[in-house]
Amino acid sequence: MSQAVRRKGGVKLPPNRYREILEIAARIICEKGYEGASMQQIAHACGLTKAGLYYHIRSKQHLLVEIMHYGMDIFEEQVLSQVEPITDPLERLRTAMAKNVLMVTRDRTKEITIILHEHATLTGEELARINTRKKRYVRFLERSFSEAIATGQIRRVDPKVATFAFLGAVNWIYKWFQPDGHIPEAQLVRGMQDVFFGGLEPQSSAKPEGSYQRDRDDATVTTEQP
Repeated sequence: MSQAVRRKGGVKLPPNRYREILEIAARIICEKGYEGASMQQIAHACGLTKAGLYYHIRSKQHLLVEIMHYGMDIFEEQVLSQVEPITDPLERLRTAMAKNVLMVTRDRTKEITIILHEHATLTGEELARINTRKKRYVRFLERSFSEAIATGQIRRVDPKVATFAFLGAVNWIYKWFQPDGHIPEAQLVRGMQDVFFGGLEPQSSAKPEGSYQRDRDDATVTTEQP
């Protein structure tokens, strides 16, 4: 995101304040739904009048689009750019899953992440722009699965099916995961990796029963933000 954000009239808003507005709006939209959240409620939560909010945001749909692009900025910075340089394709995929899971579960970014998957209200050019950014991750995953298959690290599966199975598993976490529940973040990450990638292991290298538990006991999962 740029160092300052230009509003419709040309005046720039400090980036921290603009991000704060987007994060507050995302939380309210997650709580009430896009149709149920009013611009008046969002303005009040931001400490602004409704007119003051419209000084920076053209419309409710413009606000949703800005939240989605902000979400993609965060995702590309905290997940995609961190894993693309990893040369080993299986390690690249496992790390992508870990970072993606943590981004979905963390309070600071989960509202933004959820809204990335709630874009039915967008149409036309704005929808196309968001989808173009999302497809970058889809292509990254497909390419990584293809490489892992070619190197024999996972068994032969359709890379596209594997990609959308990966995304479906990760993106559904926010529906059931409770941050204050009995499953810590690190255990969640290891469990997701074990279930997903354990099912993709080449049959000749399948691990004996109980080996995954030993791996979990030995493994260290970093849950700090990059």
